[in-house]
Amino acid sequence: MMNFTSFNPTSSIKVLLVEDNHISRQLMSDFLIDCGYNVLSLAEAGTFTSAMTCFHPDVVLLDLKLPDGDGYTLLSHLQEKPEWRNIPVIVVSAFAFRVDQQRALELGARRYLVKPVKLNEVMQVIQEEVACSLV
Repeated sequence: MMNFTSFNPTSSIKVLLVEDNHISRQLMSDFLIDCGYNVLSLAEAGTFTSAMTCFHPDVVLLDLKLPDGDGYTLLSHLQEKPEWRNIPVIVVSAFAFRVDQQRALELGARRYLVKPVKLNEVMQVIQEEVACSLV
């Protein structure tokens, strides 16, 4: 389900947040909106493609474990579309094993943050990745 209530038209950086845990999604979304980002949050993988097409995010925050799919599949899907390949993806996952991190990075993720994350760290990583993608 797409949450357009967190749409902030005054922000220039668009963040697509894909997180199935309601509390985590709401907390991160509220924090990023307070920081001035334009946030669209999703609770499931099924609406990911339409969100990418309609919202045109500058960065994606992606959980790997979703109720109707997984983040690995979404990472692969991003690589299939040339217009999406350069969008920075930051994985935010409870999967702490090196094999999970390596697989996500091999599939195109730029960063991998292990939950629980510090919200200021998430904001810093977003800023760094967006700055790098503009160069």
